[in-house]
Amino acid sequence: MSSPAVSGVGDASAKKPLEQITFRFCSECSNMLYPKEDEHERKLLFTCRTCNYSTDATSSCIYRNILNNKAGETAGVTQDVGSDPTLPRDNKTCPACKHDEAVFFQSQQRSAETGMRLFYVCCNCGNIFQ
Repeated sequence: MSSPAVSGVGDASAKKPLEQITFRFCSECSNMLYPKEDEHERKLLFTCRTCNYSTDATSSCIYRNILNNKAGETAGVTQDVGSDPTLPRDNKTCPACKHDEAVFFQSQQRSAETGMRLFYVCCNCGNIFQ
């Protein structure tokens, strides 16, 4: 079975806002409606499990799981790394507090686009800078 075709007029590459997915409730008994397929008419319905009330679905999307899998370059870095004695130190001036000692480390993001970028953490205020 193939995927449904994109419906709509105009530029297909233009991003449209994601449709809001909400819970639906029965107008007869106020219980939650659950998605159910009508196999004979091949359409999506929302049906009450208590009183068997049904209504047509306005959209074929019943659940959206949006994952954020981008790891930041300074992922897991806290202000406490300034007190870590195992990290190398440099006489780099902090732009926030003008303190002249900072620990440094390489970017945590491992990708081809990211070169060897150094990040500094101020030993005085914990500010992260480059």
